[in-house]
Amino acid sequence: MQKNCTINVENSINSGQVFLWKKNRDYWYGINGQDVLRVDKNGVINSFQNLKIDFFRKNDNLNEIIKSISKDKIVRKAVKQYSGLRILRQDPFQCLISFIISSNSNIQKIKMSLEKLSKKFGIKVIYENEEFFLFPKAEKLSKASINEIKSCGVGYRAKFIKEAAKMILLSKIDFEILKKCNYQETKEIIRTIPGVGNKVADCIMLFSLEKLEAFPLDRWMIRILEKYYSNKFQMNTKTITEKQYDILHEKILNHFGPYAGYSQQFLFKMERENYQRNWL
Repeated sequence: MQKNCTINVENSINSGQVFLWKKNRDYWYGINGQDVLRVDKNGVINSFQNLKIDFFRKNDNLNEIIKSISKDKIVRKAVKQYSGLRILRQDPFQCLISFIISSNSNIQKIKMSLEKLSKKFGIKVIYENEEFFLFPKAEKLSKASINEIKSCGVGYRAKFIKEAAKMILLSKIDFEILKKCNYQETKEIIRTIPGVGNKVADCIMLFSLEKLEAFPLDRWMIRILEKYYSNKFQMNTKTITEKQYDILHEKILNHFGPYAGYSQQFLFKMERENYQRNWL
């Protein structure tokens, strides 16, 4: 059984949750909104802004979570293989823009676009003699032209990014309120943002809005469900309609339980490693 303090930093950062991270000798450095985090191999965090941040969700009752999700034998195998993998608690605005950009893309391309976006619109800071660019503020992105945003390699998503930033700026979306809302309410509100479909909404809710029952369904996860759970979750089509997504999420919750998001993360990590796909 994993102890509450166990964190595998490598597994957690290299699991498709975050993109603006790099390893330098013994430390991982990452951008988290208006902060730079330095993390050692034990998950100890130093913050450029001197903030206390539970980025690795140390306060989650991991024993209870692992016990709950390990009722499923495939997840149990993934948990043993990738012990210490954590869901990361991210800056919500950065998470929102990251996953709008992630649609129909891959990790390397997402990382490159976010780096360009930060370089162009973010504030430059020096931390431990290194140059970093903080994530752009909503105000900055809302005032940028579509072409300026497009120059960061985000393609058709440029207008979604600008619109999303405007909605945050005008407080049409309040992340602090959404953290307190239930899954369904949060999803309905967050899906009013252009470029946010079911899968992107689930990513944002799981990684930044405290919804551990969110279970993002991308092509990897659909492949996993078809491969390991074909008798439980029948999927007859390659693309999932809105209604199918909702029905499937209900079945997933019934099977994996209230911490379905943790199950998803372990399964995703295991399968991508099986295919030896690149991370950051």
